[in-house]
Amino acid sequence: MNSTGDRTRNRATAERLVRAAAADGARLVVLPEKWNVLGTPEQLAAGAEPLDGPSTTWARELAAELRIDLIAGSIVERRPDHGKHFNTSVHAGPNGAIKAVYRKLHLFDVEVEGVVYCESDGEQPGEEIVATTLHDGTKLGMAICYDLRFPELFRILTLNGARVLALPSAFTLATTRDHWETLLRARAIENQCFVVAANQIGEHAPGRSSGGRSLIADPWGTVLATAPDAEGYALADLDLARQDAIRARLPALAHRRPGAYAWPGVTLEAAA
Repeated sequence: MNSTGDRTRNRATAERLVRAAAADGARLVVLPEKWNVLGTPEQLAAGAEPLDGPSTTWARELAAELRIDLIAGSIVERRPDHGKHFNTSVHAGPNGAIKAVYRKLHLFDVEVEGVVYCESDGEQPGEEIVATTLHDGTKLGMAICYDLRFPELFRILTLNGARVLALPSAFTLATTRDHWETLLRARAIENQCFVVAANQIGEHAPGRSSGGRSLIADPWGTVLATAPDAEGYALADLDLARQDAIRARLPALAHRRPGAYAWPGVTLEAAA
């Protein structure tokens, strides 16, 4: 999607694409980060909604109508009891129920090619790692955008049984160009999981653009499908039997040695 501050257009685009993907056979659909509103910090703040607001209600109703699992990208979740909002992803199940809620753990406070992003100005991080269960019992791990750069999150999701990893994103144009596919395939290979990554594309606000290339990677790191460089969708079958075979023939997860792993007790700065 190329979401902007135009919430009416964003909703219409999301519905058109979700319906098209479901008509094409999709049983799991993942929307991008901040699919309902993306733009300036002021537009994001104005578009914040409570968890039971119109965007989540729309996702629940559409998931129930189409009988799909819908990972409703993420929204800016308004929290009246906090000074800042959350960046929140919701899993709506085929019965229309909310099956899981994940709040982005890692905030994007960086400078990319001269553009400064500071999500912490208006948002606060979540505190929980979240996995959920799809209609067929398959476990799915939830993450959002910048989380992709923290492999420990995905390893924990995998060790907790996730076989599919969903990543709604609004990766910048520059980081999509240089890092996106490499990081996605790495997370797929090292965890022997499917990765379903839905990225924004195009300009959202002056000087702020995303790079698209939404893709689905398998547990071998093979890219099964990529969306075109425009609003659209990618579609692929997630062959769980192939995943089992990969894990059996190359049992890297079974070869882990947790007893040998320990987090450093001090930082390099403190040691120096």
